[in-house]
Amino acid sequence: MNNATRKLGRFSIREVVFGSFRLDGGCMFGSVPKNLWSRSIPADEENCIPLVCRSLLIEDSSRKILLDVGCGDKWNDKSRAIYRIQNTPVESLGFRPDEITDVILTHLHFDHAGGISYRGANGALMLTYPNATIHLQTANWEHARNPTPKDKASYLPENIDPLVGARLQLCNGTAEIIPGIIAHRVDGHTRGQQWIEIFQDGKSIFFPTDLIPTSHHVPLAYHMGYDVCAETLLNEKLSFLQSAIKPGVEVCFQHDRDVAWATITRGEKGNFVAHPRTL
Repeated sequence: MNNATRKLGRFSIREVVFGSFRLDGGCMFGSVPKNLWSRSIPADEENCIPLVCRSLLIEDSSRKILLDVGCGDKWNDKSRAIYRIQNTPVESLGFRPDEITDVILTHLHFDHAGGISYRGANGALMLTYPNATIHLQTANWEHARNPTPKDKASYLPENIDPLVGARLQLCNGTAEIIPGIIAHRVDGHTRGQQWIEIFQDGKSIFFPTDLIPTSHHVPLAYHMGYDVCAETLLNEKLSFLQSAIKPGVEVCFQHDRDVAWATITRGEKGNFVAHPRTL
């Protein structure tokens, strides 16, 4: 994890890596053949690729804001082995859960919202961030409570039911949900996902979440088999990338183990290219 802090206007921004997991490489790259995607990210013996759950901790004088909260620790041994889930110890994250004032959930899939709750000593589900307002798209909240068969396995009740009693701030479409932070609704990956833009002083950080989960997914045709509508996603992705190439924009990839930050440019053939950045 990179503990360096980025300054963006009034915000101090730091990476938080909640842990690592793996998913099937074929599912992560959809119709792209393995002999292409495996050149840049090799698969393991079960055709899975390594991923991380990267969040951002955004602070100003009055707020501590988290973007997504990782897989959490409510897994049985079978699921933990399938996904090879490894969580960062809480004491290594650099903050206390009760300090968090806001949690922005890009969507309620388990690798983004699993850490929103935990099981107490009696087995009851408890909110991990008891003092936080939780920001979410209305469409994703409704969809997660009644998912389709395609994504039912990603919307787990133990991550959703505790939110019924939480301090929810639901958003309808693209909006500035906190001064300096815009949630952009996109629907190609799952209904009501939101990618996040943090902007100050003419500069922006884009957090594309599963619209572009890793730097390997920057090429326009590279997208996930998990996406519910490839055509919608590709249109949304093109719009995102056209904005990302503007001066003053950095992109933070949520699931890329090796490349957290990049700038995006157009190549000689008009393709989009990620250029890794560090502080």
